[in-house]
Amino acid sequence: MWRSPGRNQRYISGGAPAAKHPIGDISCDRRHCPRTGVGGTRVRSALRNVVAARHRWPGARHALRHRCPNRSLDPITGGTEGGPVDDDVAARTVVDKLLPGRLRSLQRVSGVPVVFGGSTRPGRTGRELVITRLSGTLSDSLQDLAVHSGRGLGGAVLSRGMACRVNDYASTTTITHEYDRIVVGREKLTSIFAVPVVVRGTVHAVLYGAVRDTQPIGDRAVRTAGLIVGQMQREADDLLRAEERRKASPSPSPSPSRTALDDLAALIRGTTDPSLRERLTRIQRGLGGRPEPTAGDVACLAPRELDVLRLVAVGASNVEIAGALGLSPQTVKAYLRTAMRKLNVHNRTAAVHAARIAGVL
Repeated sequence: MWRSPGRNQRYISGGAPAAKHPIGDISCDRRHCPRTGVGGTRVRSALRNVVAARHRWPGARHALRHRCPNRSLDPITGGTEGGPVDDDVAARTVVDKLLPGRLRSLQRVSGVPVVFGGSTRPGRTGRELVITRLSGTLSDSLQDLAVHSGRGLGGAVLSRGMACRVNDYASTTTITHEYDRIVVGREKLTSIFAVPVVVRGTVHAVLYGAVRDTQPIGDRAVRTAGLIVGQMQREADDLLRAEERRKASPSPSPSPSRTALDDLAALIRGTTDPSLRERLTRIQRGLGGRPEPTAGDVACLAPRELDVLRLVAVGASNVEIAGALGLSPQTVKAYLRTAMRKLNVHNRTAAVHAARIAGVL
């Protein structure tokens, strides 16, 4: 934790001690910062506003790092400009973008009635989790709940960096019980699992699944959660790498042929004449484009075919899908074949892409 150099305690103008900010001991007076003239009160006010906005950069950079002569570290995480702070914010932004879709997939595929989760941020005693996404809960009591490292089930996941499951939250002795009033009292949850999303060595989010039954959550649901989180981690890393490449070199403009195919696909979507649509689709296929599935094709997908495609979308193999859904690998292959035929594609990746375009994944 950074403190102003010199005496043990710095004072702001007026002689009163500088109040500690919730994130750390940040005290600075006008005399200590002659170049900018920013006093401790204004710094703390700016920090509160920045924290409330989830540290969006670079507009808040001057408020967070006002460059005192003896201070070059960020007051929140201790990182330097363009270093750990920027990387952490970028990873959190990517994870926040992926989180809602992955929670929906977890609920649909695993069958657990309650899912929730959120991203993490630096805290005074390590990383802390803030729950922002809920589905299947009885109230909004979990919304914006801050979970500290080592506290409760989520805190255990943060400190250990690995998935945890409890069969009876209220009576388990492997976690602390600061959040029982909400988890047990208000939400009536019994068996819960939590899985960390680790991106570049840091836990950036935690996904939960829970039930209110006397029967504990089974291994199949936990395996499914692991598959979904694994794909989420890979996607987050890919997005971060793509953003790094984009910043390093200007992105090329799309080729004229790609633009023309996109315009043709949009024209096909907006055409109501069946004969004209068929002719345009033939032209699109002849030019190397991929025809989109019709609404009728997507409507014919069976529920199990959709379940298989959802797990294919998160990178699961046929054997993993079979284990998650309680099917044989041969049955999984059969579902994939029928789904690909209905969507007019020839491989599993294209089937996922077509289903996403149609809005069912």
